[in-house]
Amino acid sequence: MRTAILGISAYYHDSAAVIIVNGKIIAAAQEERFTRKKHDAGFPINAVRFVLQQAGLELNDLTAIAFYDKPLLKFERLLETYHAFAPAGVLSFVSAIPVWIKEKLFMKKLLRKQLKQLGNGNIPLLFPAHHLSHAASAYYPSPFKEAAILTIDGVGEWATTTISHGQGKNIKILKELRFPHSLGLLYSAFTYYLGFKVNSGEYKLMGLAPYGHAAAQQTLEFEQKILNELIDIREDGSFILNMKYFRFATRLTMTDDKRWEKLFGFPRRLPESEITQQHMNLALAIQRVTEYIVIALARTAQQLTNCKNLVMAGGVALNCIANSKVRQTMLFDEVWIQPAAGDAGGALGAAFAAHHIVYGEERRFISAGDSMQGAYLGPEYHDQDILGLIYKYDATYTHFENFEDLTKGLSKIIADGKIVGWFQGRMEFGPRALGNRSIIADPRNPEMQNRINLKIKAREEFRPFAPSVLQEDAEQYFKTTQSSPYMLFIEALKDELRCPEPPGYDQLHIYDRLYHQRSGLNAITHVNYSARIQTVSRETNPKFWQLINAFKTLTGCGMLINTSFNVRGEPIVCSLHDAYWGFMRTDMDYLVLGNYLFDKRLQKYSPTKALQNNFAPD
Repeated sequence: MRTAILGISAYYHDSAAVIIVNGKIIAAAQEERFTRKKHDAGFPINAVRFVLQQAGLELNDLTAIAFYDKPLLKFERLLETYHAFAPAGVLSFVSAIPVWIKEKLFMKKLLRKQLKQLGNGNIPLLFPAHHLSHAASAYYPSPFKEAAILTIDGVGEWATTTISHGQGKNIKILKELRFPHSLGLLYSAFTYYLGFKVNSGEYKLMGLAPYGHAAAQQTLEFEQKILNELIDIREDGSFILNMKYFRFATRLTMTDDKRWEKLFGFPRRLPESEITQQHMNLALAIQRVTEYIVIALARTAQQLTNCKNLVMAGGVALNCIANSKVRQTMLFDEVWIQPAAGDAGGALGAAFAAHHIVYGEERRFISAGDSMQGAYLGPEYHDQDILGLIYKYDATYTHFENFEDLTKGLSKIIADGKIVGWFQGRMEFGPRALGNRSIIADPRNPEMQNRINLKIKAREEFRPFAPSVLQEDAEQYFKTTQSSPYMLFIEALKDELRCPEPPGYDQLHIYDRLYHQRSGLNAITHVNYSARIQTVSRETNPKFWQLINAFKTLTGCGMLINTSFNVRGEPIVCSLHDAYWGFMRTDMDYLVLGNYLFDKRLQKYSPTKALQNNFAPD
């Protein structure tokens, strides 16, 4: 049976659309990339239009449309939660329930209304449960014929954590932890209390944690207060939250700030205010608790399934430090994590669940690796599109007939300390730039971390950068023997590459540690001598591999800094116009679009003048 299934996630955050045909992923994209609204929660009309076009299909050609959760169950959870906590939460109730009754409760009608923009047709609508969608997104594209499945996020309908068993084309849910007891929401509560934005600032909390003093009395006390007052953890990794400290169940905020201030001894940090050592110590404390819980859950998953392989999804699966701790336990031979582990990936899982569970189709396997195709599943652009952009902005450029000549010249530019916007092939699916929509630079340059953070990304100085390293060279730099194509694991830098620590290094002020020369690869070496690495294979991304290899030939260094091509508050660039606009209004030195190289010094277009004239690129 031929199947063409459209998967959709929408109406919470990170809306996305995916299409699979006969079990193969044809295209996937997040709506934010098209609308330029970060974490866009609206119906992903642009993403749906793109994936259908990429597959060469009309709406009526689809076998089914799968939505990533069950709205009726979610509504049931809302009603029961408000009832359980009444009279608390009346303002939130008055705000949320009318929206549900008017729109979200009747999801079929809402979806069909939106889909009418693309054509008429009575395509079957399917609604797999939220955590089944997460589980399917992790298991079906993985390279394993059997695996334990661990999904951890904020909340779906009722479930916040599930342990499942994937075998052949089937997924069986074995254990489930229910709302309001949620590791994702616990971590988000600390994200909020430490002054970062929920559902986007969790990365910052994870990056801040290594600045905490591991052996400090305050850090140990914070950890004990979390364990004694906020959460009761059981041996199997399940837990109960002390809800008197939290407000996410019934109100439009995360924490009871007065109780938290009394517990931890300082008030909630306001966004953009100074970060002090107590904030870093608290970040480390909750990171440790998170790791403990994830490891305990992974151990339970292994005991329940007796599997040699583990797959993971859900927002918490983007916590690279916890992922690495799980892998280091050696509970499993291999650990594979969905690169779009958050709600965007739910669209992919919903489509896979429909294909394999509803329609009973067998799984497809490729000869080696997973079936995510490197997560290069979004739009791509060609020479004629680049020439159109050049004409529009009267841009000055150098064109290279030979890609090898481009990479040789670009290697010299990067080695000279320049920062380059790199735009090639199909856009990545998920939150990480994997070498097609990237800002790249020399990892050996000790000034590069600060320069990119402040002058280009406009983000906090403490944020680390990831290295993209040739897969065959990773063991030269890091204590690893495993690949990491999706930047989902942390690896320690080899001891011989580290610079000596000054006396009392762990006790130094954040900026003294930040600007200390930690290694000859200082720009990618975090304060704890680790890095969130991407191993780049010649087979998966030949162009990015060729660039890194050219840089290695010139410098002897087989890696580059790779950070996402965006500025703070904006999604990763999608189109050529997004890339050129971002290049011109930041301190990037060069831009590469395909085989075209743009030098900032030679450009005539002024984005400052364009903004004054209320003009922006299409």
